[in-house]
Amino acid sequence: MARRWLVTGCSSGLGLALATAAAEAGEYVLATARKPDTLAELAARHPDRVLTAALDIRDPGQCESAVATAVDRFGGLDVLVNNAASGLFGTVEEVADEELRDQLEILLVAPWRLARLALPVMRAQGAGHIVNVSSLAGRMAFPGLSAYVAGKYALEGMTQALAAEAGPLGIRVTAVEPGGFATGYGDAIAQTATRLPAYAAGTDPMRDGMHAMRDNPQLGRPEDFARHVLRLVAAEETPVRVPVGEDAYAFLAAVDEAARAELAAARALVLGR
Repeated sequence: MARRWLVTGCSSGLGLALATAAAEAGEYVLATARKPDTLAELAARHPDRVLTAALDIRDPGQCESAVATAVDRFGGLDVLVNNAASGLFGTVEEVADEELRDQLEILLVAPWRLARLALPVMRAQGAGHIVNVSSLAGRMAFPGLSAYVAGKYALEGMTQALAAEAGPLGIRVTAVEPGGFATGYGDAIAQTATRLPAYAAGTDPMRDGMHAMRDNPQLGRPEDFARHVLRLVAAEETPVRVPVGEDAYAFLAAVDEAARAELAAARALVLGR
């Protein structure tokens, strides 16, 4: 039976690839973006499978409308993919309060809101799957991405808590953690209004690397990401956190090793053994 999807952030990159792959697999998709005209080609290719809607995830009314549209037009909602996001480049000292609030609104508050709206529908169905698109930055820190890292760590914590809460109700919750994928995300990242030269040597290489993502042939393709997400949604059981991309596993293996070393150092310091 075809699943009914709501995917945010479908104008380009990973979201567009996922909405396209789901439609091609015979699923029903409500593809959303702040500018829905960017989705016209997708809808034209799959008129019987794809609906489009305007959705700025920071707008509570538009979030309510998107979930209602999916339920009204499809008769229910099986998969919610919180994919829409934006990044902010700046160190802790450079990020102002309002910039931090805006980053957390996008990375945490909006996915939380959409999950809260989808959950009554999924509870009534006795089934559903909420997929939160996180990042390696939800498991490891990167210099110059302090607010983004904070938001993704928070999203992963919310995902783990919700998985424990909703799992007994038949609802699966997954954090997908993409590694490097060739998209224009690095070009779209915003920069803090305040820039301090003292941090440039440590953060500029990170910023430059992000800008080069789109044209890096060594990175995964968005279509690969979409294929992995379709596979995990179709699986009977999935881990709560799923890294996607070969490089993600290499990075996270190093993170786990460093965490074990840090724990051992802390134990020696606190317990003396």
